[in-house]
Amino acid sequence: MKAVFGVKIDSVYDDEISRRYHFGADSNYLSITREAVGDWVVFRETRRNGGRRAYVATARVISVERDSERAKHWYAYVDHYLDLPTPRPFVVAGRYAETALRAIADPRRMGQALQGKSMRPILNEDFDEIVMAGLSETLAPENAIRLGLDYPSADLPPINQPGFAFDVDRQIEQMLVNRKVRDANFRLNVCRAYDDRCAVTGLRIINGGGRAEVQAAHIKPVEANGPDVVQNGLALSATVHWLFDRHLISIGEDYRLLVSHNRVPRELVGLFRPEDDGLHLPTDRRLWPHPAFLAYHREVYANAVH
Repeated sequence: MKAVFGVKIDSVYDDEISRRYHFGADSNYLSITREAVGDWVVFRETRRNGGRRAYVATARVISVERDSERAKHWYAYVDHYLDLPTPRPFVVAGRYAETALRAIADPRRMGQALQGKSMRPILNEDFDEIVMAGLSETLAPENAIRLGLDYPSADLPPINQPGFAFDVDRQIEQMLVNRKVRDANFRLNVCRAYDDRCAVTGLRIINGGGRAEVQAAHIKPVEANGPDVVQNGLALSATVHWLFDRHLISIGEDYRLLVSHNRVPRELVGLFRPEDDGLHLPTDRRLWPHPAFLAYHREVYANAVH
């Protein structure tokens, strides 16, 4: 069963959304989550604390485990977490994305109707429509060259046509674990956050085809269970990306660049931003590299032969 999980900015829960979702089990949330194991959820961000009032991400639920420290609290662990580059608003042209919400006759009672339903089932076709809207930029043919993606999204039938719920639902689930799609989505989100500028050199180079020369680098590699989230990414030029992946450079706790000077040619170091300027980082501090991912990379860097 697919479900909706509500999220809030600065939540009091012990969430780490790309890996786990924390919730209290006083209502029917536990049974809903258990039914969602092995299936997909969409994360719905509320307006509270500056939230976007939109569906913002998706992931697959892999297990439900009791919180050993807080009574009546549980964790839903997820994998294949994916941010939606185009958050799908709750309402578009007066139409709610969820069939169950469209059935509420008086929209003024929506808040009351949703009380105690931050976690709830969602129809397959509603889930699919939300995900396709959220990934519209990633899958758009005009962005294929820029994102390095040649995916047959045109083969997916129109949303809500007969037979959609079963046939297309399976295709979309396969798409959500497709490495090429995930890499394209990661590139779109990371390069957008960094304004297509290399974090280390600060250069923003756009080629004749409109493609930014920067690449999206994972800080903690996918092979080591690093998630496809902006906080685990850096926008880097190809050469700097090469240096970073080989742990010839890293990033300190203070977000200063660490350089293995005896192995990185001086002419390359000359291209880096001045040390006093620091790295070029996203304007939104919430998108800065997460300390845990940087610590992972820094440990490998420290153990490398310099």
